[in-house]
Amino acid sequence: MTTALYLEHYLDSLEHLPIELQRNFTLMRDLDARAQGLMKDIDKLADDYLKNLKKESPEKRKEQLMHIQSLFNKAKEYGDDKVQLAIQTYELVDKHIRRLDSDLARFEAEIQDKALSSNRVQEESGASKKGRKKLKEKEKRKKGTAGASSEDESKTARKKQKKGGSLVASATIGAVGSGAQTDNTSLGHPADVLDMPVDPNEPTYCLCHQVSYGEMIGCDNPDCPIEWFHF
Repeated sequence: MTTALYLEHYLDSLEHLPIELQRNFTLMRDLDARAQGLMKDIDKLADDYLKNLKKESPEKRKEQLMHIQSLFNKAKEYGDDKVQLAIQTYELVDKHIRRLDSDLARFEAEIQDKALSSNRVQEESGASKKGRKKLKEKEKRKKGTAGASSEDESKTARKKQKKGGSLVASATIGAVGSGAQTDNTSLGHPADVLDMPVDPNEPTYCLCHQVSYGEMIGCDNPDCPIEWFHF
């Protein structure tokens, strides 16, 4: 309950209090006035009784005493009513005071609960923010580690690819060279050419000292004794 509602409820409860207090105080003044009037009458009757004590007959004196006693009893009733009314007025005011104290205690308890709840929410929010921050940092570190690993793997893959490419290139070059050698062999020494009859007067060439056949390559060195080689 908010402060405004507490105040509104308390003011509502106090709305009729002034009227009740005014009525009680008016009744107490009236009772007091009646009691004071009776006391004056009793004083006057008592004076008359004492003055005429020897003159009046016993029956008359007894009657006067009974009348004075009845007035005392009536005044006492007024006094008792006045006391009861005063007690009621006190209890009425005390009830509102106790209600105010109770409402204030409840209101203070609610304020403390709200303060504790607010602090708890702030602490939980702070812990949640710290948790999210730690999670983000962890994810960031994880991404950084994954990126580094990926980069290392990429570098390793590139190295392997480069190395593999070199091996493939070497193998290819070797294969080409081998193929060329095979072709040269096949071109340089065809079975049908070797089996052909050789003219003893025909000049020979190349390191194999065979006659000219197929494609020939000339040597650029003018002093080369062979001059031509089989391709």
